[in-house]
Amino acid sequence: MYNPKYNYIGLERQNSGNHRLYVTPAGKLPSVTTILDATKPEERKQALNEWRKKVGAERAQQITQEAANRGTRMHSYLEAYVKEGTLKERGSNPYSWASHAMADVVIREGLAAVDEFWGVEVPLYFPHIYAGTTDCVGVHDGSQAILDFKQTNKPKKREWIEDYFLQLAAYAEAHNELWGTKITKGVVLMCVKPELDSQNYIVIPPEYQEFILEGAEFEKYRALWWKRVEQYYTKA
Repeated sequence: MYNPKYNYIGLERQNSGNHRLYVTPAGKLPSVTTILDATKPEERKQALNEWRKKVGAERAQQITQEAANRGTRMHSYLEAYVKEGTLKERGSNPYSWASHAMADVVIREGLAAVDEFWGVEVPLYFPHIYAGTTDCVGVHDGSQAILDFKQTNKPKKREWIEDYFLQLAAYAEAHNELWGTKITKGVVLMCVKPELDSQNYIVIPPEYQEFILEGAEFEKYRALWWKRVEQYYTKA
């Protein structure tokens, strides 16, 4: 059920070099992803550079752009579903078919557990510190939660998605600060892209993955998030 119980206010986004800023009532603030990128461990940076060298710069850019486009389309389908309660028809554009199939899987296997949607593409900020936009906020399986929609080219292991958990904790903290909620749960609703033939028809269907962050693990990542924030402002 779509129940926009909070008066979420849009925030202007600005890019400054490699930094994304949000214009908030508390001033211009760095985005959550900007803070995470700026404080990324060196081994993570090295691993990314090695992958780019392995596949080649041009191919790496192509893979990244295709994934981004597919994810944007999937998000669009999911946003419309949350607000309208039905999944839109996939349309005639063959490049959208994979995203439509992925959204359908996320709805059937993931969003079915959501009791109430408070908003999608929700702008948030923690006064004077950071800002960002979370995919969805609501009640998941009886608990207030931040919901994050992700697409992936290959299945993920839990230990590979620490940044996603940090994002969940960051958005929960901001929502609690602004709206007086007590969110201590985050859910990553992830879909692995389907395999397609040369005509963009699906030959292997998309696979759903779900990662729930709560309890002691949520507290762990909440503390780690604030350490990354401290590191960001110490280096700035």
